[in-house]
Amino acid sequence: MVREISAGGIVVRKREEEWWIAAIEPAGAANDDAKSSKSAAQKSVLALPKGLVDPGEKALDTAVREVYEETGVTAEVITKLGDIKYVYTRSWGDKQRVFKIVSFYLMRYLSGRINQIAEEMRIEVERARWVRLEESPKLLAYKGEKQMAQRALEYVNAHPEL
Repeated sequence: MVREISAGGIVVRKREEEWWIAAIEPAGAANDDAKSSKSAAQKSVLALPKGLVDPGEKALDTAVREVYEETGVTAEVITKLGDIKYVYTRSWGDKQRVFKIVSFYLMRYLSGRINQIAEEMRIEVERARWVRLEESPKLLAYKGEKQMAQRALEYVNAHPEL
């Protein structure tokens, strides 16, 4: 079984006394029938920014890079939230089973405009947007990412000095 190591971030930003996080809608993840009677927003998949750790790169550096590439915002790391581990089968190429570990970091927003990303990233990211942190465990599509969002919510509630 192939192993993959990835890293990503939950970028928090406080606006109008509420915490928000940067989330992405992966390209091609929404249903093809978005033109039906339901809106595309109801059918979109919401995920956290993340990506493969490059050779020689540290997971923390990958998380900061991926957040910027996929959302358009610059952030600094506050703490590691944890790791998600799962197995999937590649839908492309060799169709191999992959054991994947994704390390997630809680980050503080520094600068940048959400969804202002390089055009070449549009093959990966349909759209980046701010989502209320309190709602994110319900809105995110993947179980492990929901858990990381819940940890982020608990962290910011326990650390009002942020």
